[in-house]
Amino acid sequence: MARHVVVEDLRVQQIERKDGRRSWTIVWPEGTVHTEADRFLRLHDGSGTQRTYAYLLVDHLRWLERECLAFDTVQLRDLERYMGIVGAEVCMPLGEPWRMGKRPYGRSALSTAAACLKAFYLHQSSLGVNEKLGKKLDASRLPSRVDRRRSFLGHVKSSLAANPLAPSGPHRRHPKMLPEGAREKLLVTVNAARDRLVVTWLADGGLRIGELCGLHLVDLHLRENAACGECRSPHLHVCHRLDNPNRAEAKTKHGWRVEHGTVTGGLIKRVSPVMVHAYFEYVTTEYPRGADHGMLLVQLHGADAGQPWAPVGARRMLGRAGKRAGLGLVKPHAFRHSFTSAVLDAADGNTLIARDAGGWASAAMVDEVYGHVDVHDPAFDAALRTVWGEGK
Repeated sequence: MARHVVVEDLRVQQIERKDGRRSWTIVWPEGTVHTEADRFLRLHDGSGTQRTYAYLLVDHLRWLERECLAFDTVQLRDLERYMGIVGAEVCMPLGEPWRMGKRPYGRSALSTAAACLKAFYLHQSSLGVNEKLGKKLDASRLPSRVDRRRSFLGHVKSSLAANPLAPSGPHRRHPKMLPEGAREKLLVTVNAARDRLVVTWLADGGLRIGELCGLHLVDLHLRENAACGECRSPHLHVCHRLDNPNRAEAKTKHGWRVEHGTVTGGLIKRVSPVMVHAYFEYVTTEYPRGADHGMLLVQLHGADAGQPWAPVGARRMLGRAGKRAGLGLVKPHAFRHSFTSAVLDAADGNTLIARDAGGWASAAMVDEVYGHVDVHDPAFDAALRTVWGEGK
């Protein structure tokens, strides 16, 4: 089964696979696949990046068609001009107005678009198309002082990849965090034990919303010395699954398996005593008996009561609760930023502890940072307990 979203001539096509997975490609008006775009997007199959790149790339391909530019004739200056048209600051004539009535990309979207275009044309170059442009895009630079001090990056190599299409100007230095006292106000405002669990687990666990909504009951080892033998303290295993009925997916893709009913592997995250208390309050008062899907978070009301709760439902709940509490729009990722910042402060700036406590595990970080901290390390334990309010 497939749906499509029309974007003028070209369109993004969403494909629903029989195994429950989704993927995205780009097709022409008559429905034929855009070969070059599809070949590139397949490199990112099974990830959220594929969807993002599809919508950014279809915008660019539409512009190429209007400008009568072919992949083998596009020059770096053309790509820089395109970035200027969608919102970047460039010093050159941009040509005729385009995307009339649409807002320019924001800073984050511009950075992602630059990464998408570079990856797309490097892929074309690897296939023998416009290798001259590929060489100009495949640039490197020396690491700056900012690179060395950036949170969670740790040690860097002697050179870093550069993107001549990336927007200029300073990066945002401070992520958006929760307002002071937000956790306490939210816990008073929400009504359900499930919602208190969400607030508590986001605040104390540093979980992404996809990770939280994707948890299964078997992933939770909330007693000392669990059967998995991988962590002595109460903990949970974040497992990347593609077949969750609520479509929640963990971003990290650590290997995991189930042996004799016990989950091992995945991303292991320590659990605070308050998180354990919130869990038992929820499962003993609101969790439906006989639920056969095995997922942690469920819908509490309506025709789908008892079914797995989707991330969009959790986001909306937090948004409503934040407005009732006078906090404005509260987003789940703000909990993660606040958690990681608190761990970093409690660990006296140890970025390795902050990185592993928050589960920051992208391929670039794994490549650039040396080693991982031990979850049983006294400094790791002390930092978490300080954040959880048990440091004194």
